Amino acid sequence: MISDTLLRAARRTLFAGATAFVVGILAVPSFVTPTIASDGPPSVADLAERLLGAVVNISTSQTVKGTEGPGAVPMPQLPEGSPFQDFFDDFFKNRNGDKGGGGQKVQSLGSGFVIDAEQGIVVTNNHVIADADDIEVNFSDGATLKATLIGTDTKTDVAVLKVDPKGHKLTAVKFGDSTRMRVGDWVMAIGNPFGLGGTVTVGIVSARNRDINSGPYDDFIQTDAAINRGNSGGPLFNANGEVIGINTAIISPSGGSIGIGFSIPSQLAAGVVDQLRQFGETRRGWLGVRIQPVTDDIAESLGMATAKGALVAGVIKGGPVDNGTVQAGDVIIKFDGKDIHEMRDLPRVVAESPVGKAVDVVIVRKGVEQTVKVTLGRLEDGEKLAKGENGNTDQGNGDKAPPVSAASVLGMTVGELNDQTRQKFGIAADVSGVVITDVAKDSAAAERGIQPGEVITEIAQESVGTPKDVMDRIGALKQQGRKNALLMLASKTGELRFVTIRMD
Repeated sequence: MISDTLLRAARRTLFAGATAFVVGILAVPSFVTPTIASDGPPSVADLAERLLGAVVNISTSQTVKGTEGPGAVPMPQLPEGSPFQDFFDDFFKNRNGDKGGGGQKVQSLGSGFVIDAEQGIVVTNNHVIADADDIEVNFSDGATLKATLIGTDTKTDVAVLKVDPKGHKLTAVKFGDSTRMRVGDWVMAIGNPFGLGGTVTVGIVSARNRDINSGPYDDFIQTDAAINRGNSGGPLFNANGEVIGINTAIISPSGGSIGIGFSIPSQLAAGVVDQLRQFGETRRGWLGVRIQPVTDDIAESLGMATAKGALVAGVIKGGPVDNGTVQAGDVIIKFDGKDIHEMRDLPRVVAESPVGKAVDVVIVRKGVEQTVKVTLGRLEDGEKLAKGENGNTDQGNGDKAPPVSAASVLGMTVGELNDQTRQKFGIAADVSGVVITDVAKDSAAAERGIQPGEVITEIAQESVGTPKDVMDRIGALKQQGRKNALLMLASKTGELRFVTIRMD
């Protein structure tokens, strides 16, 4: 038997061990602190002091016309996402206007930064200076200079200003490489939140490649560094003091920072700034195709092992690939050496490419991977061309066409595309295929949003011209054991899209 003395000693030992364990848990932060300190400096004062002089406040003024009615004061039409909406809401609420009926001066504030001290070049957001009559750049030492607008880009929300470099001694910062930033890296934001000026906040990169549906090239850096109204246009720095982002948007139900801010990555912004400085406008590469996502159903229908890339839904007439180099139904999986993982990757990498550059494009065509050479056009010219093409609504005429032969398939009634059906549905003369005259309610076709008046041009990448062709192609796919049919549909004006329909 164990003596009472030994039992008491054992209890003391166990109790002491348990106490040490509890104390160890409570003391964990003291052991963790040195690790955090080695990754993030205990003070960023030296870095902030070096950078503050290059960050500026942007103030703008705009004259807006008075509204009708005695004493009415106009509410300025601010750009969407402007950081000053709340200020103007409060200012104009229950406020009497100028009885003289003249224009009302309104002002706004934002942030920016100097990237070229010798030339006096300042970068900010487009929405900070949009529609401004006068723009002033305010420096951290209190100096103020008038600014002129060099150029803007609404697609990326970037604007470039110029001030007189002789009017004030300027301090510049340079762009860094945003592609090297990793989730968890330290970042610093400096700006003009709520008009306070010269405000420094620190956080980390919370996420990358964020798409917030604000533009065609969304690829934002998300950060938890406090960004508020007025920070728009200000820089997001890495630990070396390089600009790796331009702060442009926040998500907040209250209007204040909740730790979800977004910055335009320098990889995207730097190229835009260079073009605006050089040309006063952007000159983006253009491929001349309409694209849509590659879903699992579409990938299966095309014989692809995985859903990836961008599906070419149409080729714009007169565009760079209107020579048949790229065709509707092709899937672009690589562009100029860059993998295209999903549809939204393609517009961004194409736009970043120089106009006139010859690039290799890897496509999957009817299940076979191949590489084609494409010389890029200019997006700005292509947009005008695309608008003209979309505006082509030339309709056929005549009401003495022969009767339409029809067939029912996959919940659709399809018929011949002739003068009679063109006139009935307003289908352009250059659209060819088999017209959909009716869609059954609750059918597989209805679930895919197919509408009467759309035209089936291809099924499983084979052209169809008659209702019999449609029936034969569907029958052949069923015999092959296919579960879905891939249809290329044309709108009334000829815009193409791909849709998969279940055949079970």
